[in-house]
Amino acid sequence: MNNALHIYVDGSCEENRNVTDATPAGWGFAVVRGDTGLGRGRGEIMHESSGPVITNPDVAGFLGAEVGSNNTAELSAIAHALRWVLESGREGVIVIRADSQYALNIASSAWRAKKNKALALRIQSLWNEVSGLCQLSGEHVRAHRGHRWNERADHLAFRAMSGEDPLPLQFWKPGNR
Repeated sequence: MNNALHIYVDGSCEENRNVTDATPAGWGFAVVRGDTGLGRGRGEIMHESSGPVITNPDVAGFLGAEVGSNNTAELSAIAHALRWVLESGREGVIVIRADSQYALNIASSAWRAKKNKALALRIQSLWNEVSGLCQLSGEHVRAHRGHRWNERADHLAFRAMSGEDPLPLQFWKPGNR
């Protein structure tokens, strides 16, 4: 599927126990053209984005997350990636690659959410909308195994959670948070 756009998504939450609406969490995604999926980093990033998980309904960018957690960060990454697909007018084959099977299954409606139901419904709505325009699928990638683009999405999410800008691609090395 070399003609496909692969979007690597990840979320980050340093303290994932006893989370609250004030727990910092971040999301990130990287859109890769020419990826082979083997983890060697073939292809090129054509777009990337990251930010904090917003839990306040009065703040722009709120998607329905009740708390900052790893799960809400993973789901937020998928939501923002899907919004990018819609805003960019992309068509064709889109593959969302995530290291969270939970987030992929919630986003694609294979599973029902028990928590953060508003966030889950928003993402499922985005997934359905993109599926109507593109051939959309999700694939699981094993976390922290040196897969270059998954590591980049992790870096973006970690830095967003930490309140820091990501390192520019030319200075970043896989595994460098």
